[in-house]
Amino acid sequence: MNRKQPVLFIGHGNPMNAISYNNFTKSLKKISETIEKPDAIVVISAHWQTKGTSITLSDDPKQIYDFYGFPRELYNVIYQPKGNEKLSNYIIETLNAEGAIVTGVDYWGLDHGSWGILIHIFPDGDIPVLQLSLDVDLDVDSHYQLGKKLSFLRDMGVLVIGSGNIVHNLKNIGKETLSEPYSWAVEFDRYIADSVSSDKHNNLIDYKNAGECAELSLPTDEHYLPLIYVAAMQTPGEKTEFFYDEIHHSSLSMRCLKIG
Repeated sequence: MNRKQPVLFIGHGNPMNAISYNNFTKSLKKISETIEKPDAIVVISAHWQTKGTSITLSDDPKQIYDFYGFPRELYNVIYQPKGNEKLSNYIIETLNAEGAIVTGVDYWGLDHGSWGILIHIFPDGDIPVLQLSLDVDLDVDSHYQLGKKLSFLRDMGVLVIGSGNIVHNLKNIGKETLSEPYSWAVEFDRYIADSVSSDKHNNLIDYKNAGECAELSLPTDEHYLPLIYVAAMQTPGEKTEFFYDEIHHSSLSMRCLKIG
């Protein structure tokens, strides 16, 4: 019998973290030691936005280097776990039966929102990985409801990971990794963290009610939305563990959490 898996949200930040050894990457390795090896992984990455919801449908998903202007060393990183077409089809059938239309595609694979963190969490790359897209036409509440429909995966031994950032403002990014964070970034990051830990999911859905700090922290919401899926899979009273909470480059929250 499969043991129920937790669900993770990872603030992935700079692609260079894939080849870095720092407090952030060390926290990923440490949290992996608390997780029973899953049968498969489904990642909801900020870097795959589509019309309609899509899921990778390949037993051999390609590794996507979806960034530009970085050192050659980063493009030489190989992390190519298998997919699981059978599981993808099962997810499609299950969600479609509940009125959530999901399409399987083979043109996409694993972008750096997936492999850039998994290379630290499960470095052997021996667990099948699927990726689910973000439908650009859904509002925040609809993403939340879709996340609830995905909760069955936890009981199947599937680890679901949301990969994005709670605060993601590249226009105001600081030069140094540990540049002093903006006050609005700290305020919004704490507001969202408090809302997750106290099960105040309406605050997460209606995050714009936080005011100016929300507007400055999220000029666009694609990096925030993976958190919505993770929160939706939280059962009432389920424990939340924040295992990394620094803000990098003044305006990138690297906060990571584990539920369950």
